[in-house]
Amino acid sequence: MSTITVTAVLRAKAGKEQQLREELLKVVPLSRKEAGCIEYNLHQSLEDQRVFLFYETWKDEEALKSHAETEHYQQYRQNTEPLLESREVYRVRKLEL
Repeated sequence: MSTITVTAVLRAKAGKEQQLREELLKVVPLSRKEAGCIEYNLHQSLEDQRVFLFYETWKDEEALKSHAETEHYQQYRQNTEPLLESREVYRVRKLEL
């Protein structure tokens, strides 16, 4: 099994960036405690305070699936939906030289 890295780029609706930030920060420590979580980091753009980026690495597909089924993930999705202008999620892999 190989690890899975996910990047999620979230853009807050105008005036909702602080509320979105607070909701996103809630999910970080809970996600980090999950058995299959290798890395789970939240970033905020320096150029545009409305843009946030999750960078996550999961042990395998099963760990990622389990994450999406947790109560804290479901709550995060519900709480952030009205605050978001856009969400782009990418499953990526590191290219080795």
